[in-house]
Amino acid sequence: MKVIDLFKEKEPVISFEIFPPRFDTPLETIFDKLEQFSELKPDYMSVTYGAGGSQQGRTVEIASKIKNEYGIECVAHFTCVGHSENEINAMLRLMLEHKLENILALRGDPPVNQPDFDFSKNVYQYASELIGHIKSKDNFCIAAAAYLEGHPENKTLKQDRMFLKQKVDAGADYLVTQFFFDNRLFYDFVDKIKSIEIDCPVVPGIMPIFKADQIKTMTAKSGCSLPAKLVLMMDKYSDNPDDLVKAGIEYASTQIRDLIDNGADGIHLYTMNRPKSTREILEQAGLMK
Repeated sequence: MKVIDLFKEKEPVISFEIFPPRFDTPLETIFDKLEQFSELKPDYMSVTYGAGGSQQGRTVEIASKIKNEYGIECVAHFTCVGHSENEINAMLRLMLEHKLENILALRGDPPVNQPDFDFSKNVYQYASELIGHIKSKDNFCIAAAAYLEGHPENKTLKQDRMFLKQKVDAGADYLVTQFFFDNRLFYDFVDKIKSIEIDCPVVPGIMPIFKADQIKTMTAKSGCSLPAKLVLMMDKYSDNPDDLVKAGIEYASTQIRDLIDNGADGIHLYTMNRPKSTREILEQAGLMK
């Protein structure tokens, strides 16, 4: 089933994002958690793709297991960084062989060992070009990434939203946002993109706070802002990791309840591969089925 059809059938659409384990870690470490995630009955799950496409095989294997063994629709992340057109087409065929018909199409990050990677040498330099190629080849449902505060490489929010419009015009069926911690940013973003005739579903991405250092590193890299009350919360529990996790779960749950009360199309939860904490967030947000 295509994810875009879920938005026509119910609201809100609830989804989880997980990531493959490192290459030096057995796949069973995530397989052991899939059953726990499946018990929470998300509408779909998504599986990330390593920098430079480094996890492409694992992404498909995990996504296939979610779809074909647990019966949960799955979105495979897919990037064009460092891939030839033949490699891209081969990966699309592999996804279809595993009955995967939903993709999150991204430009992607540079390979870990190539910080000065030249994106202009890609066969496709931008996510919009990859989306257009996928649409021309097969009947996939395609999601695209949206950045409420702008992608770090874009000079202005106006430029960022122009690029977002190009993704939608190229064939993106719905949008999933980068994480954020102030819901007002999301509501303002939705209003702004409607003014440039982007009217597809927009799903807010929620990142629970489990480790303060991890969040500070991620926000510095992504350009996402941290509200003062969140910084104070992380400082307050800096010496008590268990209490920080509890506070982070409560913060994420409060964000989710507010978003749903204000008509968000769905919720995309960045689970950090933590099924227990994910369950607690859903319970506190009133979303357990």
